[in-house]
Amino acid sequence: MELLRIEGAIEHRRDLSFSDLAALPGQIPDVAQLLPGREGGGVRLQSVLNVVSPTETARYITLSSNDGKFSASVPLEAARDAIIVYRLGDEPLPSKKGGPFRFFIPIV
Repeated sequence: MELLRIEGAIEHRRDLSFSDLAALPGQIPDVAQLLPGREGGGVRLQSVLNVVSPTETARYITLSSNDGKFSASVPLEAARDAIIVYRLGDEPLPSKKGGPFRFFIPIV
C-alpha cells in the first residue's frame, strides 16, 4: 500500500493512505471537469494541509518521488488550490496513469 508522506514545517507529521485521503473533505469525483484531458478522482491539497497544520514559517511545499527521480518546490500559497489525484474509480491511481499520486497545481 502506497502512502502519501507529509513532513516538514507542520504541526502533525502524517502518512496518509488511500482510505485516509478518501475520508477527507474536498473530494473531486472527476478531475476532468476541472482539468480537461485528465482522469481520476482526487482531493484538494487544502484538505490535507488542514490535517497536518503547516507552521507559520512554512512558505514552500516540496513534492518528491520515492525513487528520487522527481522533486519540485512550489510556494505554498500557489499550491493551496492544488489537487492530489489518488484514485481511478474506487481503486488507487495506477502507475500507468501517474500513480500512486499526481499533483495538479494551477498556474497563477
